[in-house]
Amino acid sequence: MARYRNDPEAVRALVRPTEVHRDVYVDPEVFALEMEHLFANTWVYVGHASQIPNPGDYLTTEIGRQPVLMSRHTDGSIHVLYNRCPHKGVKIAAEACGNTGRFFRCPYHAWSFKTDGRLLAIPLKKGYEGTELDRKDAVQGLAPVAQVHIHREFVFAKLNRGGQSFEEFFGPSLSSIDNMIDRSPQGRLVVEGAPLRYMHTCNWKMLAENQTDTCHPMVAHESSAGTAVSVWEREAAKGGRKPMAVELYAPFMSPYEFFEKMGIRVWPNGHGHTGVSTSIHADYSAIPGYFEQMVEAYGEERAKAILDENRHNTVYFPNIMVKGPIQTLRVFKPLAADRTLVESWTFRLVGAPDQLFERTLMYNRLINAPTSIVGHDDLEVYERAQLGLQADGHEWVNVERLREPDETPDGTAVVNGTSERQMRNQFHAWVKYMTMTMTMDKGPARDGAAA
Repeated sequence: MARYRNDPEAVRALVRPTEVHRDVYVDPEVFALEMEHLFANTWVYVGHASQIPNPGDYLTTEIGRQPVLMSRHTDGSIHVLYNRCPHKGVKIAAEACGNTGRFFRCPYHAWSFKTDGRLLAIPLKKGYEGTELDRKDAVQGLAPVAQVHIHREFVFAKLNRGGQSFEEFFGPSLSSIDNMIDRSPQGRLVVEGAPLRYMHTCNWKMLAENQTDTCHPMVAHESSAGTAVSVWEREAAKGGRKPMAVELYAPFMSPYEFFEKMGIRVWPNGHGHTGVSTSIHADYSAIPGYFEQMVEAYGEERAKAILDENRHNTVYFPNIMVKGPIQTLRVFKPLAADRTLVESWTFRLVGAPDQLFERTLMYNRLINAPTSIVGHDDLEVYERAQLGLQADGHEWVNVERLREPDETPDGTAVVNGTSERQMRNQFHAWVKYMTMTMTMDKGPARDGAAA
């Protein structure tokens, strides 16, 4: 029996000021509504322009459950299209990425489309003479996603035509992406290498929440990063420089006091970041020649301002996390209520020393890989939580830590670094975008158009 479909009040009742009902993590109907409403009403990251540098280049991904492709047209423009032939519905592009030349060709009946989606040719077109094909959607070509915005080569899209503009949705939170880009002496990033991909048997929101949970590192990672730190401390007594790897994983064992002072900033619409005054990235060794390059590019005052901004994790609601000082981006792709595919992407700072990219790659392997020192700890906790939430002993999950009586649910604030304010912020946004196009008596919108 459908309990939540087209009932915004039932959905709103799942989130209280300090509690979240377990159904938001485990209920397949709630998950289906997220795919239908939440991911249609928010601006979702599609990819980076550097992934499709040449005409004919494309990549495929999903926005919620909608298969889409991002392509580079012959004039250099970027397009985000539904990955579906308008004839019989076959996926046009099956590979994760590639180059299609000057046109896409359906593998079923060979209908072909330009790389901006426009219909190019139909085989045996004379068979449609005297029909009304010219009036049908099929001849419109590959349908474009309703809204696309490119911010400094980061491509975002929104399925619904209505709702908030890109600027309204992100606001000042874009400063985290800007800072990551500005760390390049040339003000440019390029995606370098394939992402690390691995499956999590848990709900996607657990990963989004964990990015600003600073009360777990010294607990969940004690047996992994903690053991590695103890081994290094034993070896350090013999002398020698601290290896780059130790610099990367040792801060995970910082005490509560460090994370409290680190701070959390929340922004409207579910965005926020850890690392306001300092972060686990603040004390990495200097890379020879890098600061000098930055001073030459920006001037000393601006270079210092860019590099002194050491934000830890920036969550862009609904499902990506950006780590500016280390140039990584993680996408949490929801597949089912209890299945999430995680992609961890690495960026090269154009014009910066290679040693910086070496640190990026090492961080991604040590922290985000399934065989990493740190990442598998989180994975086990997520899986245990997904199983534990099946228990009937308690229906509600608590997110009350350091809640203030006058807390504004959708505002901007800087708070204690161990607060659960950002989690509450995300769930406030979750309710807003889940119910934005939901009505009591009207079904889902078609083809991404707002209801």
